Amino acid sequence: MAPGPRVTGSARAGAALFRPITIRGLEIRNRVWVPPLCQYSVTARDGVPHDWHLVHLGAMAAGGAGLVIAEATAVNPIGRITDHDTGIWNDEQAAAWSRITRFIRSQGAASGIQLAHAGRKASVWPEPLRRRGSQPLEEGGWPTVSASAVAFDGYREPLALDESGIARVIDDFRAAARRAVEAGFDLVEVHAAHGYLVHQFLSPLSNTRDDRWGGGLENRARLLLEIVRAVRAEVGTQMPVFVRFSATDWSPGGWDEGQTATVTAWAVDAGADFFDISTGGIIAAADIPVAPGYQAHFAEYVGERTDAPVSAVGRITDARHAEALVSEGGADAVMFGKAMMRDPHFAMRAAHELGAGTSMWPPQHLRAGPEYNDGEW
Repeated sequence: MAPGPRVTGSARAGAALFRPITIRGLEIRNRVWVPPLCQYSVTARDGVPHDWHLVHLGAMAAGGAGLVIAEATAVNPIGRITDHDTGIWNDEQAAAWSRITRFIRSQGAASGIQLAHAGRKASVWPEPLRRRGSQPLEEGGWPTVSASAVAFDGYREPLALDESGIARVIDDFRAAARRAVEAGFDLVEVHAAHGYLVHQFLSPLSNTRDDRWGGGLENRARLLLEIVRAVRAEVGTQMPVFVRFSATDWSPGGWDEGQTATVTAWAVDAGADFFDISTGGIIAAADIPVAPGYQAHFAEYVGERTDAPVSAVGRITDARHAEALVSEGGADAVMFGKAMMRDPHFAMRAAHELGAGTSMWPPQHLRAGPEYNDGEW
């Protein structure tokens, strides 16, 4: 693994969840983070984020989150999950993102963007329409690509990428990382989870290749590692690079936590700094035991076996639960998804519950805070 400490925590007293953390050249004010939350809101179908994205992400920054990661953002048009997704494959998109990053930074939060390619799970109906399966070509859909010509259940069969196609994907991630820097993001995350393209190469359930991109673990991990190297080369030495993994496919013979830990160590050597541990997504029929914190032990597993910093995510909605995960060493940070969508001020509420004060409150809102209202929320 790469030498030297990349991640440090503060020795300041108080709740562990609200201690700053430094990753490469970036200090993040606390460990209450917002994961990528797809909004399916680009009705112009051009990938350009707009006012909804500013308010959605900005509200959580103003609400006290330490890090706000923008939704899965496509590195090329065919990499979108739906035609209502955001993108970062052109300069117009990057310029629109810059307005959003400026506001997030003005609220004291760090901004990240998840660079993504949906692969065989692209070209589906946007969430508001709630239709199952691939969007027909004659209704705005497009052909999809993957590691192998193996369809996701109920979706259109993808085209297996050839060498030149794989090279283009790597180049698209590289160019997207460059635009992310230009747009003012503080970090980038490579999406290697939830059954999307990079995960499709990692998992033996979706990758049946017999060339240098398939077969053994080293070959299946090659695309991810090449992308991480390309992204690191673009963002320089100070910007953190995250990777989101699905630690298990929840299916026999699939991707699992042992392979995740091995590839995490390889990704550190390739230039990644932090690992966002989720699960699932490669098959539709997985039996997933969803419950509060049901994925957290996978983050702990990866962190213990690699010494790499990790975040936990998945039905974590209670401040004390999150505090225990961080204070007891199960995770270095916690991602709050639906909890943040329900309450963009979740971080400030959690700080109040844990006695961490009101240092994150915008001055415009201080008079509404508990310290000015007899301790009441």
